[in-house]
Amino acid sequence: MNLVLVGINHRTAPVEVRERMNIQESRLPGAVANLVQRPGIREGLILSTCNRVEVAASVEDDVEAEPLLRRFLLDYHRCDLAPWEPYFYWRRQEDVVRHLFRVASSLDSMILGEPQILGQVKRAIAAAREVGALSGVLNEVMNQALSVARRVRRETALGSAAVSVSYAAVELGKKIFGSLNGKTVFVIGAGKMSELSAKHLLQAGARAIFVSNRTYDRALEMAAAFQGTAIHFEQIFDTMDQADIIISSTGAPHFIVRKDQAERLLQARKNRPIFFVDIAVPRDIDPAVNELDNAFVYDIDDLEQVVDANKKQREREAVWAEEIVNQEVQRMARRLASRDVAPTIVALEERLSRIRQNELDRFRGRLSTLTTEQREAVEALTRGMLNKILHGPISELKSAAGRPEHRALVELIRKIFGVD
Repeated sequence: MNLVLVGINHRTAPVEVRERMNIQESRLPGAVANLVQRPGIREGLILSTCNRVEVAASVEDDVEAEPLLRRFLLDYHRCDLAPWEPYFYWRRQEDVVRHLFRVASSLDSMILGEPQILGQVKRAIAAAREVGALSGVLNEVMNQALSVARRVRRETALGSAAVSVSYAAVELGKKIFGSLNGKTVFVIGAGKMSELSAKHLLQAGARAIFVSNRTYDRALEMAAAFQGTAIHFEQIFDTMDQADIIISSTGAPHFIVRKDQAERLLQARKNRPIFFVDIAVPRDIDPAVNELDNAFVYDIDDLEQVVDANKKQREREAVWAEEIVNQEVQRMARRLASRDVAPTIVALEERLSRIRQNELDRFRGRLSTLTTEQREAVEALTRGMLNKILHGPISELKSAAGRPEHRALVELIRKIFGVD
């Protein structure tokens, strides 16, 4: 195994450096094909997102890998790499495996536990396989990286808690209504935060959306994006009673929804609950609305408290996720080390089998007087002795696979038994 990885990410490099090193997704197949065509490189993978650019490779055992990857980056980007060197990080051998497992599991992401990275890793793998760049050790590592990511999702709650204000609205909405399926959303003020909140609510099952904005054209634009209905700002209370969830984010210096107005909305809804998501500063929803039965008001501070609590929860879950990664790295190391010792086991068996056969041939004249049954007994006897002699060293080789001493043990056994 000779694995190496070079990369930059959001922790090591500012955005202007990441932009310079970025490789567009549509160009990944061509780039990775270029990588593996270079002498000494067996396999390659390139992961390029807005937050990271990483090049991983499996190279020939006797080849120094770092100059090959530096040359690839230099040729591909056609620039002097010297100014960017301080931003690069390098991983080698088992550390490559650990790094790729952590990346796929979203333990190395800007937002701990975010789900997008797994899709990006899958697309990077698909691009490499499209050009035949994954077929050996690195391919095994990437297959296992996907498996590890799935295990982390299955056995931890790393990605289950909202860590953005816009998604916190979904989490709170589910607590109020139980399910968001079939709920109606009314957006007041068509800003980016409102748009993100509405998007998450619709993805979680809400079925319809109204959009109102002081600039009616903007309301039309956002409503069209969600296949919703635009409402003139002056007419918001004509349809607001149809909404289960009201998201408000305007720049108004006064309350958009007062307590008395919310009371009339509840009456029109026959006291069915209303969930107000107030992400405006100054606030759009009168805090006194929270005093009404079946009215639930959460402002930006409330949402950020949910986010902060969830971030702490993700950090706790990350401890177990890291333990899962450690277990899987050790398992992968043993598997790859087993591949390393397999040639020695085969060579050892062949070496002793040849010795056995040569000795039988040497004594064949003396054994010519034996009956067929006796010759078969000699064959079984010598084969049994051979198997017993092989059992000890082969067992030791297999059990040492993945441990620090396995390389020294391989060399020792080869030397003792005269295996080339």
